[in-house]
Amino acid sequence: MEPEAKNLVIVLGATAVGKSATAILLAEEFNGEIINCDSMQVYKGFDIGTDKISPDQKKNIPHHLLDIADASTQFTAADFVKHALEAIRLIRENQKLPIIAGGTGLYLKALCEGLFPEGEKDPAIRAKLERQAKDKGLEFLRESLLKFDPVYANKIGKRDKIRIIRALEVFHTTQKPISAHFANTRSLVNDFFILKIGLKLERPAIYNKIEDRVDRMFENGIVKEVQSLLAGGVKPDSPPFRALGYRQVLKHLRGDISLDEAVDLTKKETRHYAKRQMTWFRKMEGICWFEPDDFPSISAYVRTHLK
Repeated sequence: MEPEAKNLVIVLGATAVGKSATAILLAEEFNGEIINCDSMQVYKGFDIGTDKISPDQKKNIPHHLLDIADASTQFTAADFVKHALEAIRLIRENQKLPIIAGGTGLYLKALCEGLFPEGEKDPAIRAKLERQAKDKGLEFLRESLLKFDPVYANKIGKRDKIRIIRALEVFHTTQKPISAHFANTRSLVNDFFILKIGLKLERPAIYNKIEDRVDRMFENGIVKEVQSLLAGGVKPDSPPFRALGYRQVLKHLRGDISLDEAVDLTKKETRHYAKRQMTWFRKMEGICWFEPDDFPSISAYVRTHLK
């Protein structure tokens, strides 16, 4: 492969479908390096609950964007784009193929379709919104967002405090809905030839994989991991503690639910998350779908289409 060929491979799909293993096989065959696109694997110390790849599993393939954020920080889509673009540059300098692997659809959308200009941030407006969330409840802010920007309000979660407040801050500082800003974005990799490899399984199969992963997560010691993180000073309201598995373990440690209930709840909510991921990816253009076990077809597709 000529180093000047601006190829970019993306391996995406629902949680537990096998993205990491497929990316490693592709990296081995096509002289590649891997860029993590999982919003929780960027955090240091959160390993078991995110199913972070072990050194042995990496098979000496360089991995980027793992363990780069402290638990106290909010790692955003803009942060991902910044770090991913730098990783792509370094990988291409090494005359390797950049391969992005992960299931955080918002990050992939931000990279492939662009981020809106942030504009000026207003600490006073942000503080006012935070006070309103505390005094009047998050639903009050969500009702405001529904009035100013129903398109975006209906795209994000009803309890997504960070995005609700950010969207209102953008509206009040720019007098323009955040959805309109997104509509005027441009791709930051529009000069790349991008191959999007989607991995999918029938629902019973992916649910079985999810259940196996959750069982393994608890057997491998996620409860002890959480206890260690808390003992080390990580606050319970830190962003990565909102991740699946971690928030259920926190409930268990507070005495709200039993360990068995934590396991069952993690499985249930992970299944729901996988459904939301696939709904998101079905709206994304240019994906060629494969079963994860059919690597010969994936390999042939990549070999045929790389520039």
